[in-house]
Amino acid sequence: MDDVLDEVVSSEDLQKFEKVYHEQLHQGRVTHKAQFEYAWCLVRSKYAADIRKGILLLKDLFNTHAEGKRDYLFYLAIGNARIKEYNKALHYVKAFLDIEPANQQVLVLERQINKRMEKEGLIGIAVAGGAVLAIGSLVGLGIALASKK
Repeated sequence: MDDVLDEVVSSEDLQKFEKVYHEQLHQGRVTHKAQFEYAWCLVRSKYAADIRKGILLLKDLFNTHAEGKRDYLFYLAIGNARIKEYNKALHYVKAFLDIEPANQQVLVLERQINKRMEKEGLIGIAVAGGAVLAIGSLVGLGIALASKK
């Protein structure tokens, strides 16, 4: 299975579902289907602002439309993971697995999120370690220069 966290929506799909959503919004009656399809596209956007908007639409659906809770949880997990809100993403994964513990797609998603957390944690440690080395070198240079005077 490809990494669903890397899947990016085409601009044509995003525009198509955005148009439907906004037409219904303008008419004062947005269907759950239109809102979900637009949110589904937004959480797969390459732009963080779109992803956040998609998350808000999915949260609204989750709170108001019981029928699609599983799908909403799945895409809430994806959206949060894509903006590096890994703890929130895992919260939604756990909520989904409470409903359906053996869902392979969600178990794969959970592993992908954990891999990203581990990878970025290691990168964060490397950056912090590099900063400590740089500061240590500057302090050492400062002491060496001060002792020469």
